[in-house]
Amino acid sequence: MSDKPDSPEQADPAGTPASPVDRNPWDALRRFTNARIALGRAGSSLPTAPLLAFNLSHAQARDAVHQPLDTAALNDALRAAGFDTLDAASAAPDRDHYLRRPDLGRALSGESAARLAQHASTMSGAPDVVFVVADGLSAYAATRHAVPFLDTLRKKLDGWNIGPVVVATQARVALGDGIGELLRARIVVVLIGERPGLSSPDSLGIYLTYEPRVGRSDAERNCISNVRPEGLAYDAAAFKLHYLLNEARRLKLTGVGLKDHSDALPVPTARPGAIESR
Repeated sequence: MSDKPDSPEQADPAGTPASPVDRNPWDALRRFTNARIALGRAGSSLPTAPLLAFNLSHAQARDAVHQPLDTAALNDALRAAGFDTLDAASAAPDRDHYLRRPDLGRALSGESAARLAQHASTMSGAPDVVFVVADGLSAYAATRHAVPFLDTLRKKLDGWNIGPVVVATQARVALGDGIGELLRARIVVVLIGERPGLSSPDSLGIYLTYEPRVGRSDAERNCISNVRPEGLAYDAAAFKLHYLLNEARRLKLTGVGLKDHSDALPVPTARPGAIESR
């Protein structure tokens, strides 16, 4: 009879089974990033714990894409913070159309366009900037980050005429062009849920466009991405956006002609490697 154990695990001389997981020599680097590195292996596969964590992150990313934006709660939170609000919707009638027809998410519904035009006719003057909070591909991001970020940014905008915050559903970035045009905004800033990653289901993107109008291209915008406490912190993102807003107003443009040199200035501390802007 063989003395070898039936289990593939080999026992040490004290009789304690060895771990079936082979640790990766880069394991110590994992504390510096949320990326899936140095997970180790069990035989020819992943260990159980990292595999379950991956499945959970995948489910959270899928949920973020399909979660509807609670516009009533977001409007209440914005108004409690001192912002005037308006609602808008894209031409996409539901989430399925939104995901399959990106073009519909870039155009306002007829009802929303009429409502915004009516509101513009009652405004005493053209706003310097209009903010749009949009669900995009992660309503969770808009719900979690838009209000605290705008509250942080507003402290830096002395002397700016800020228009109403427009809460937009089934929205793509370019929906802000039509909104800004109807409200006669000098600049429109779209805060939108970014495509979820497997470590960031709640990443907020910020896009600003000078003299918004339907037909603007992505080359005519600037973007700040990964805004969230675990990425680019609110203070740091507000600092960058404030810089870009001032430069856009001075140069009368955004996009490829507007370079972000804010990193050369004193800036609030953010997580290393978390800043991505273009």
